[in-house]
Amino acid sequence: MNNQKQQKPTLTGQRFKTRKRDEKERFDPTQFQESIVQGLNQTGTDLEAVAKFLDASGAKLDYRRYAETLFDILVAGGMLAPGGTLSDDMTRTEFCLFTAQEDLETMQAYAQVFNKLIRRYKYLEKGFEEEIKKLLLFLKGFTESERNKLAMLTGILLANGNISASILSSLFNENLVKEGVSAAFAVKLFKSWINEKDINSVAASLRKVGMDNRLMELFPANKRSCEHFSKYCTDAGLKELSDFARNQQSIGARKELQKELQEMMSRGDPQKEMRLL
Repeated sequence: MNNQKQQKPTLTGQRFKTRKRDEKERFDPTQFQESIVQGLNQTGTDLEAVAKFLDASGAKLDYRRYAETLFDILVAGGMLAPGGTLSDDMTRTEFCLFTAQEDLETMQAYAQVFNKLIRRYKYLEKGFEEEIKKLLLFLKGFTESERNKLAMLTGILLANGNISASILSSLFNENLVKEGVSAAFAVKLFKSWINEKDINSVAASLRKVGMDNRLMELFPANKRSCEHFSKYCTDAGLKELSDFARNQQSIGARKELQKELQEMMSRGDPQKEMRLL
């Protein structure tokens, strides 16, 4: 009789490692893109049908994993390469935001498509904000018409509360500011936003993310003055934004003066010097 104990089978980590590796290999947006593109080609310019298609597809396709691909297609027609150009080797559709008509009514209809999609699949909210931030950084890679459509859409989305005003931080990118892209885009965006809401609502959103005093940073350093900002906005039909910026500057100046007076008092400076301020 063999007294040697029979060796029990042991589990190794190999199976799990293989599974993880397989998961990484399966991250391939090509098939996902083809499914979305095919659906959009079938629905065409009927945005009600587009919204229904996206609603139904979320149950079959992995929106959580391929959120960036999904939003790239809806905006630009296909996956975007770094810089904002369409990837040449990928399927694309002609039915997207960038090929739509350049008017406010059409952009409002597209905003509804995004609104319905994100309301239905709440987990897409964060990914959508990240997408808008990315698209703003890619502005130089888009045509003027594409920028205009994106600006109008972003303004409507901000007014509807679909995205936070924190996405505007992308517009402070040095290259975009230096070449005047940020200022031109911001004007279109704010016109669209104020058209949906009033300036008080816009101001409240900007204050919430600490951007109410940063609007002049949309301009190059040599043009960063209240006078230039005011003229630029007024010429573009945005007197409300011009007045808001002037008001913010005067509030800032008063706060600086109060701070200086408090410092002088704490140092015990003569009142005569304080009167000179």
